[in-house]
Amino acid sequence: MRRLKKWLGLGLSATLLTFLLAACSGDESSTESKNGKVNLNFWVFGSAGYDVLVEEYMKDNPDVNIKVNFTEMGDLHNNLFTSIAAGSGAPDLTMIEVSQVSKFLDAKDSFYNLYEYGAKDVQENYLDWVWNNAQTPDGEFMIGLPTDIGPTTMYYRTDVFEEAGLPTDPEEVAALAATWDDYHELAKTIKDKTGKNIVDGPELLFNALRDQSPEQYFNEKDELIIEDSPYVKEAYDYTTNLIQEGLVGQNGLWSPEWGAAMAEGSYGTLLAPSWMVANIKANAPDAGGKWSVTTMPEGAGNWGGSFIAIPKESKHPKEAYEFIEWLTTPEQQLKSFSNNGLFPSAPSVYTQDAFTGFTDDYFNDLPTANIFAKAAESVKPVYMGKHYPIVNAELVTALTNVAVNKADPQKEWEEAIKRIEAQLERQ
Repeated sequence: MRRLKKWLGLGLSATLLTFLLAACSGDESSTESKNGKVNLNFWVFGSAGYDVLVEEYMKDNPDVNIKVNFTEMGDLHNNLFTSIAAGSGAPDLTMIEVSQVSKFLDAKDSFYNLYEYGAKDVQENYLDWVWNNAQTPDGEFMIGLPTDIGPTTMYYRTDVFEEAGLPTDPEEVAALAATWDDYHELAKTIKDKTGKNIVDGPELLFNALRDQSPEQYFNEKDELIIEDSPYVKEAYDYTTNLIQEGLVGQNGLWSPEWGAAMAEGSYGTLLAPSWMVANIKANAPDAGGKWSVTTMPEGAGNWGGSFIAIPKESKHPKEAYEFIEWLTTPEQQLKSFSNNGLFPSAPSVYTQDAFTGFTDDYFNDLPTANIFAKAAESVKPVYMGKHYPIVNAELVTALTNVAVNKADPQKEWEEAIKRIEAQLERQ
């Protein structure tokens, strides 16, 4: 409890905390209705499309009523922290994004262990590295069943490659950028021939290298390792080196300028996960055929994805587990992929005809599902740590300062380390 209240911020007064908890709880606690139905409250973020699948489940299970509550991802996690800290207001079921899982595992006493409800029986349905992200290092506690994932690939502008006199076929492009050294040379060629950058900003380039690493910010004891382990610093140095050579843009991720550049084709490649397809199409609706996709240099990483957990406040963990086991089956994951583009964490989906035969006319009729599946199967497991967001935010700040303000990369790294250590001391 004490640790959870630290997450919420020591500056919250008791009165304000009580107000927030009351607001979170409302009338959403799990109860049995007068007609005998089991009522489950389900917190969801993003555009998962789970409301449609919930309706299907309730039709086949008329004794269960599931209320889906949509909210922004950040708000969902903050409200969940608040609720479990006070032991009041948590839902029966909740999505948890992969970068937040370690933090909630640290408060596992506030959640049901899904191994006690049969999770071991379905473990073989999922990619090993995905499954491992949601259990404690000792393998004794499972907080949530996997839903979607975000294997990373290399999107690229065929018109920019053509302007640079380069091939545009996905296999040829993959061979052209087989290694990160190759990618650096590609960046210089595109800049020389077109005047355009290889990427629109530093964050996605850094993420791509970081997410391929066997270690990131913390070890499994949640000790900060970025000064001892070489991988994150190597990703940072590679990124800042390309920045200083004038090969990387300055646009911040999710900014209006970032979206506009996606439509204009003012850069060569976008190193991003499978779910970025929706963002590309939304920002560049008239650029169909100009965007293509292939594998990334030296493999793939994962960015994004989620799990569904059952907070201890639920009075119906058995019924809640039965629902999430159904929702995360390969069959339902295929529906989520077909309906909403959520990439499956269940590899058996990758061989189904509806999946292997999927092509995307926006991307020149490429079998994009197969490209993403190849990436997903090459991801290596990595421990993220409960304070992952703190470290990541500070490193992105450092990279932005180098790209936008022409700051010294080493000085920015050192200042970021100081800010990170100061914040971790307060946790």
